[in-house]
Amino acid sequence: MTAGRRPHPGWVTTLVGSASFARAFTLVVLGTVFASFAIERIAGRTTYITIVVCLCILGAGVLIVRRSEVSLLRLVPTTLVAFLGWTLISGFWAWDRADSWWSWVSTAALAFLAVVIGHIRDTLQTARAVGDVLRLLLSISIGVEILSGVILDIPFRFLGVQGNIAQFGPIQGIFGTRNMLGFIAVLALITFLIEYRTQSVKPGLSIFSVVLAGSLAAFSDSPTVLVLAVAVGAAVAALALVRHTDPDRRGPLQWILGALVVVGIAVGYAARHPIIAWLGAGTDFSMRVNLWNLMVDYVTLRPVQGWGWYGPWVDGGTPFSIINYRLRASHATGLNAYFDVLLQVGWVGLILFVAFVGVALVRSWLDASERRSVVYAWTPLILVTLLVDSMFESFTLAGVGWMLLVLCAVRAGQSRGWRERLDGRSGPSLPRVEDPRPDAR
Repeated sequence: MTAGRRPHPGWVTTLVGSASFARAFTLVVLGTVFASFAIERIAGRTTYITIVVCLCILGAGVLIVRRSEVSLLRLVPTTLVAFLGWTLISGFWAWDRADSWWSWVSTAALAFLAVVIGHIRDTLQTARAVGDVLRLLLSISIGVEILSGVILDIPFRFLGVQGNIAQFGPIQGIFGTRNMLGFIAVLALITFLIEYRTQSVKPGLSIFSVVLAGSLAAFSDSPTVLVLAVAVGAAVAALALVRHTDPDRRGPLQWILGALVVVGIAVGYAARHPIIAWLGAGTDFSMRVNLWNLMVDYVTLRPVQGWGWYGPWVDGGTPFSIINYRLRASHATGLNAYFDVLLQVGWVGLILFVAFVGVALVRSWLDASERRSVVYAWTPLILVTLLVDSMFESFTLAGVGWMLLVLCAVRAGQSRGWRERLDGRSGPSLPRVEDPRPDAR
């Protein structure tokens, strides 16, 4: 190789710090975490862990290269640090300290990847990356279901695919369960509609994406999909009302909407039995109530500190194995993120978790209310989906749910956090370097 053809000594730094690398990194991270179930079933959990570790190393390299663009004061939300700190401390009184420690490492690793993405991509770029990944994975899901249920007419047990698409569901896709597929389909619908409103993709592709996500949501036959759709629809209507209200009237309107939310939750709880009967989820909900009641019994034994952080339940762990034994079931989670946090890290952990998600939701909602572009609605709508779904599943404590929760909190904290104002007093912050090309995403 001649001297003129040798790569520039700083080519690695230039590559890692480029907008193209940031986009590729974001797509790979999102694709890996969204497809984690399929990766583990096909290649094994060790393969998935190896990929995540490599991505964390790359993420650290990206932050180091872009250190002049990142403010340490605004790197991580304070509430996230407090919650992760408490979950780490809880490992000291966990029944199995080793399992608790590694579970915390997994939680922290996904949070770190979300923090990296939140600092190297803006809201539109993040939404576009999520849309690209979900478009591919949902297309693969319906293809696998058609192959299993129509063409070959055999279940793909290694993927958990039962092949029921010919009977119009329930289907699971490559996500393991119908509830997870329904949850991801709702996230995809929000993202695809934001893409359509911002005209960031061609109209034909937007229509295909919305039809794809809507079809899979219906075929999943998940009882939580309708609840999520109603909650997101109400949030969209409320946000549209606030955005079209005069700025001097938005404050009182926000308080009125907040009061309506509280009243709606109270009414929904009081009328929970008719609502459950109307949804046709009586048996499913009854099973959940039995599980939650038993979890509360064990919370009373360690009300403040909990039983130690694990995220998804560990086989043979205490008190998870005892709860499953008494219910004669094999639950992998508490089927409610709030009860799961309460059981594992006690009332202190639950207060920190609620503060973390609550602050993120309020910040992102206020930001979307004031910003002109509709793309800023993506963050609060995703958060609404995560928080409502947390009442029926524990998806927000691990995997893609947890990563999206942290990502939305980072995005919200960058625009309305107290540290932004403090950082602004110390001097002008350096703008993030974005690719000026029109097609850069």
